[in-house]
Amino acid sequence: MNRLIAPLALLCLVTSLAQAEIKSISPADAKALIENPDPSQRPHVIDTRGGYKDYFRAHLPNAHHLNFDTLRGTDHGVPVQYLPDDLTQILLTRAGVDKTRPHLLYADGAALPNDEILSATMVAYVLEKFGVNDILILDGGLSAWKAAGYATTQEYPDTKSGNLSTASPLPISLSVDEVLKLKDQPGHVLVDARPINEYLGKDDVWLRKGHIPGAISFHWAKLMAADNTHQFKPFDSVKAELTAAGLTPDKNILVYCGTSREGSLLRFYLKHVAGYPHVRLYEGSWKEYASLKQHPVETKANEPK
Repeated sequence: MNRLIAPLALLCLVTSLAQAEIKSISPADAKALIENPDPSQRPHVIDTRGGYKDYFRAHLPNAHHLNFDTLRGTDHGVPVQYLPDDLTQILLTRAGVDKTRPHLLYADGAALPNDEILSATMVAYVLEKFGVNDILILDGGLSAWKAAGYATTQEYPDTKSGNLSTASPLPISLSVDEVLKLKDQPGHVLVDARPINEYLGKDDVWLRKGHIPGAISFHWAKLMAADNTHQFKPFDSVKAELTAAGLTPDKNILVYCGTSREGSLLRFYLKHVAGYPHVRLYEGSWKEYASLKQHPVETKANEPK
């Protein structure tokens, strides 16, 4: 009878994941998918860490390394802007991204100031934007995988080119003009996902200090476990805090941060963990807005709407 338990459990897992979706997944469930006896059902595993030497030292079995920052570059003097769509599609295809497959994303670094989880949510955002609708983020990251006693490897996978030939970007992003048009309209909330000191302009990072006028503050790290910043808190444990901040499912939520990584995590949580229907990301974020000196900034905190 014991011989039937593992196949039966795997069958139940595969059945539960049969419908494509975007969500987080436990290390145990991720391991079961990676080890599926049917290779055609295994996910395409993507290591999104910025440190390629970290990937060389250890990564998940069959993980392809896609440094998140290869998807961005300086444009018209403004750093870390998303690349043009045609270049992004080439890079994703080269990385094996395929609309017909599930994708398992992860990074590492369990404690702040390490924020590599933002790499995973940023890549997930880009994949979703290009029409990939089967995306799993490893809850707890590589740290949780190792803590569970699961094996890592130094071997490179034989990654085949992906297929995004029919992809056209989905309207989940925002331009600065759209943000300025929408942010004060009824039913819309503009939220800054950076740490509170940056929101208030008490930092040495940014060209201009403060935030977009009207924005409220909600630091992305509030959504993550205290002992592992790659592990998402259950929605029930943060619902009251989100509600107090005015972030409720009836709103059209416009998210930004410094470079869009922090915003990508807040958007991922609201959209795919909490299930909020209307959440979009201002890709240019503060790095772009701060350079547009014709637009005002403010440093006072705003009350939730």
